[in-house]
Amino acid sequence: MSAPTPLDAGTISHAVEHGIATVTFGHPKGNSLPGATLRELAATFDALAVRDDVRVIVLRSEGSGPFCAGASFDELRRIEDEHQGKVFFSGFAHVILAMRRCPQFVIARIQGKAVGGGVGLAAAADYSVATRGASVRLSELAVGIGPFVVGPVIEHKVGRGHFTAMSVDYDWRDAAWAERAGLYARVADSVAEVDEIVDSLARKLAAANPAAVRELKRAFVAGTEHWDTLLYERAAISGSLILTPPARQALAALARG
Repeated sequence: MSAPTPLDAGTISHAVEHGIATVTFGHPKGNSLPGATLRELAATFDALAVRDDVRVIVLRSEGSGPFCAGASFDELRRIEDEHQGKVFFSGFAHVILAMRRCPQFVIARIQGKAVGGGVGLAAAADYSVATRGASVRLSELAVGIGPFVVGPVIEHKVGRGHFTAMSVDYDWRDAAWAERAGLYARVADSVAEVDEIVDSLARKLAAANPAAVRELKRAFVAGTEHWDTLLYERAAISGSLILTPPARQALAALARG
């Protein structure tokens, strides 16, 4: 198992056992994602993608609270120009594209709420299993931006209608809705049940024909080749919008509580 890496107060670690790689990220502020965490997470997926001993990847976060609170607001407040903004939001593009490149299936183990970029992680996974308390929200418009970078992968998973509604009203949607929409493949009553489902599926996939898995994965992401350019164009949009007065005011208000 790799040692946890400090990433602006967050951590990333991974372990491989019996063909199953488990990638764990954490941050004391709701498992939010600073830029350093995003870069390390993408690098971890890329490193695991080329390992012959890795047949399936499980993505999880630390603790029993939120799965992921999305972008680090602390880091968003520190962005001073459009270049810094694009670099930060490109981190989400790096992770999504790295998950797409993996020839192995990625299972997301979701123990709690997912916001913004956290919803993007759930959508980028090939199969997400969540607790009934794992509500989702695209909150970006509330802070003066939009879910531009994660938008394509969420739309790919749930369809344009659901993605549009999530983006426009930025309300919470419960796990049952997320399952009906196709964001979650399974919803369970407890974290223990989620773990049981994830472990069973991971063991099954670790024994599957890797060539068949690779071709299925290729079929699942067909038509997304333009994301290699689109997601970085979207990162530039978010990086510009985060500097506008409404966004700065929203971030300042959040900092005041």
